[in-house]
Amino acid sequence: MGYTHILVEPRHELVSITLNRPDKRNALSLELMTELLEALRAVGASKARGVLLGAAGPVFSAGHDFADMVGRDLAGMRALLGRCNELMAQIQAIPQPVLARVQGLATAAGCQLVASCDLAVAAADACFATPGGKGGWFCITPMVAVSRALGRKRVLELLFTGDPIDAGTAAEWGLINRVVSAEELEGAAWDLLERATRGSALAKGMGKQAFYASVDMDQAKAYAYALEVMASSALTDDAREGMSAFLEKRPPVFKGS
Repeated sequence: MGYTHILVEPRHELVSITLNRPDKRNALSLELMTELLEALRAVGASKARGVLLGAAGPVFSAGHDFADMVGRDLAGMRALLGRCNELMAQIQAIPQPVLARVQGLATAAGCQLVASCDLAVAAADACFATPGGKGGWFCITPMVAVSRALGRKRVLELLFTGDPIDAGTAAEWGLINRVVSAEELEGAAWDLLERATRGSALAKGMGKQAFYASVDMDQAKAYAYALEVMASSALTDDAREGMSAFLEKRPPVFKGS
C-alpha cells in the first residue's frame, strides 16, 4: 500500500515505519494517524517479527496537528481523538514488539506515542513533554499512556507543569529504555529490537498480549489469568520444541505453532 505521511520499509524480518511530515514536525494529523493505524494492522497480520517506529527530521512528533482541530465540533473532536485512541491501542494489540526511536522533541500526543510503544530508545538531545499544563487544553488523553509508564508523582509533575524532561530523566523515570548519542541512535534502536524479537514469535505475541491484559489487574486475578495463558502456551509446538532443545542441548527450531 502507498502512503503519503509515513514510510514503511521491510528490513529482513523487521519493519521500519517512519513518520514523514518533517515540515510539520511530524504532527499527528488525522490522515497520518489513519495511515499509521493501517500500517500497524498490516504488520500485525504479517510474519514480521517487530516494528521500529521512527520519524524523519529533527523532531519525533509535536503531537496533534492543531490545524486539524480548529473549528471541529464535539462530534468531530470525538472522532479525531477516537482515532488516536485506536492507534495507541493498536500498538499494544499487535503481537510484534514495537520500539520507538526518538530524536528531538516528543510532546503531547507525540509523548503519548512513545509511552504507548513497548520499548523506546532516545538520543541524548531528545526531550519529552505534556505541555497542556501550561496552556488551556490539558493533556488528558496523553495522560492515559504516560501514567501507565511513570509513577504518580512523576507523571503529575510532567502533566501539571508542562515542562519538558530530558532524555536522561525520561530514562530514569521509566518513559524510555535507554539514552544514546545521536550517532548511536539508529544502531542502538535496531540492536534492542533485534534482541527483543529473538526466539519464538508465537510465544512473544502471547506474552505481549498477556502483559497488557494483566498489568492493571490485582495480583490474584493477574496470577489466575497468567496461569491459564502459560499452561495453554506450554502445549504449543514452539514451547515443546524449546523444552526439548534445552534438554537435548541443541539450538531450537521454532515454527510459529
